[in-house]
Amino acid sequence: MNRIHVATLLFLSLIPYGLTACYAENESQAESKSSAHTQQSYQLKNMARFNEPWAIAALNDGRLLITERKGKLQLFDSQTQQKVEVQGIPQVAYGGQGGLGDIALHPQFAQNHQLYLSYVEAGKDGYGAVVVRGELDLSNIQKPQLKNLKTIWKQVPKVSDQGHYGHRLLFGADGTLWISSGERQKFDPAQDMRSNLGKILHLNGDGTPVAANPFQNQGEIAKQVWSLGHRNPLGIAFDSQGQLWVVEMGPKGGDELNLIVKGENYGYPLVSNGDHYDGRDIPDHATRPEFKAPAISWTPVISPSSLIFYQGNQFPAWKNKALIGGLSSESIVIVDTNVKPIREVQRLNMKQRIRGLLEAQDGAIWIIEDGPNARLLKMTAQ
Repeated sequence: MNRIHVATLLFLSLIPYGLTACYAENESQAESKSSAHTQQSYQLKNMARFNEPWAIAALNDGRLLITERKGKLQLFDSQTQQKVEVQGIPQVAYGGQGGLGDIALHPQFAQNHQLYLSYVEAGKDGYGAVVVRGELDLSNIQKPQLKNLKTIWKQVPKVSDQGHYGHRLLFGADGTLWISSGERQKFDPAQDMRSNLGKILHLNGDGTPVAANPFQNQGEIAKQVWSLGHRNPLGIAFDSQGQLWVVEMGPKGGDELNLIVKGENYGYPLVSNGDHYDGRDIPDHATRPEFKAPAISWTPVISPSSLIFYQGNQFPAWKNKALIGGLSSESIVIVDTNVKPIREVQRLNMKQRIRGLLEAQDGAIWIIEDGPNARLLKMTAQ
């Protein structure tokens, strides 16, 4: 069954991995003892392979929807191992970090069949992410289709280059939609309220701004914004208390996990716990207390790709903790957000770049690796 037992490696998760002051290098013996209670063994089963998968969602019957960056949406049945391509996907601009991105099912999907996708489109001024809503028709199991597509949101403005789209999607319990929007490697837009780049956006299901958003009097684009000063937010999730968290890539150092607060400015590019890739210094968050500092940051980086809060029972040590997929770190990083200071409590050495995570109905965890011929893995308790 291609099971991999890694329990003997889990002692590595007690190493602090060069975290910032949020996780002191000389972790006290009391903290180490506490961390030991979070250690969790597991096993992995290789279920299928996909071409540059980016996001994963589950239907109520357990079938999976997996986006592939070149522009395909696959419907996968883990019981039969059958993979069927969904028709009607819009043309995407593939290249750099661009292509087909995230997928989210409307909270009332069972009734309205509405599915949301993010992807990158090309325009006369460059590239930008868009979000579309469509209806998933599963009446013919061999020819699933996405119908009645409507664009509900676009990154403004489109820019050159093909990086830092962010474009993660998340529905809240109230049916409103959250979108993470990267600053597109252009720095300044993250602080510019005429742009929705470098922001966390809060919209109704039809793409209109939520009336409770904090910047209602600063223009039409600003009405979308919930928080600003973000770099490349690639994971977004609610914890068990309904608090919104975002994990984002820092520059050279300073990857961040942020508790998202209405109207707050998280400081990029004016502050960061990392530096520019060309060696130029960026002032740390501690120098500008008016900006919201990360709950925890990492140097060396983990290159976060995704975020979930585990709610199941298969892995009791991880219950209500944040699980972060890691790209360059080839890891899954577990963070306890219910302690002060917030800290990393376990790191799983996956030996491959991890692109996405999803909790299954039975409490197992679906994992998609990054890149061509990437594996879909199912993690279960040892």
